[in-house]
Amino acid sequence: MSKDKISTFVANLAMLLALESYSPEKAEANLDIKEDCIEIQIDETEKEEIKIDTPNISGPVNNLPWVKDEEFLKAQKDHDTPVLMAAYCAVLIDPLPGEEYNVKLAAKSLKGIVLSSQEIFSQNKMIGPYTKERGYRKGASFAGPNIVETEGGGVCKIASTLYNVAILSDLEIIERHNHSMPVNYVPYGQDATVAYGHKDFRFKNDKDFSILIWSEIVENRLYIGLYGQEKPPKVEWKHHITNKVEAPIHYKNNPNLKETEEKVILKGIDGATVESNIKIIYQDGTIKTKNLGVSRYLPLPYVIEINR
Repeated sequence: MSKDKISTFVANLAMLLALESYSPEKAEANLDIKEDCIEIQIDETEKEEIKIDTPNISGPVNNLPWVKDEEFLKAQKDHDTPVLMAAYCAVLIDPLPGEEYNVKLAAKSLKGIVLSSQEIFSQNKMIGPYTKERGYRKGASFAGPNIVETEGGGVCKIASTLYNVAILSDLEIIERHNHSMPVNYVPYGQDATVAYGHKDFRFKNDKDFSILIWSEIVENRLYIGLYGQEKPPKVEWKHHITNKVEAPIHYKNNPNLKETEEKVILKGIDGATVESNIKIIYQDGTIKTKNLGVSRYLPLPYVIEINR
């Protein structure tokens, strides 16, 4: 077999295997030509690596962990949603007991939901109720100025992340409630809480095409993306923060600590009143401002263990 025929054969085989890094020089270097066959050695290190955004602070992202996932690619094709409208990564800082498990369970339920044009997404309706019978555990939740344990505690992280993605996708928000105290995984004014039967997070697919929702947790990062048929306009958050109230410090005795040792169990956040707006910038240069209302937060206290 001539060298030209070998190169042609390898090139065709490379295309069949979707080896994007193929080059004739590399391929020929990995050929083992025998009397009646050709063995090709493929260097595993040359296979395309998936790039994933791993921010240290919550915010919009573009490179997502599921881009090569067969289930996701099939859902995209089946529902004709080829375009990433927007995605957001919430960095979960020191999740409280039970929260991490509940967020993973809720994210799994959220993955693959499709909203038809003009359909309203309701978190409570589509992935609730957050009960023991459905696999949820007790987790920390806010109740006024207190932190309590409730079934499904932590699923508000899904609502908050979805809220940010829906805003970035320029979708109509139907119902959103802020937490009673600030959270440490999104900025003031960008959170959303749910309580089954009382408070919901809802938004409307006001586009003329279907929207596919996809979600996944990788380590301490919650990724949620929305897919459709066109990119939304650019959206920028604007917050006016007033009436800040310093976070109090609550001490708890822990005899297992050294006499001078202190251990921060919960990092406090100041209370505040926050008026939120978004600036929507369209491709033709048109700018529109939308008022998203006022969020009022009690201070989240520091909880520090000491040995008294």
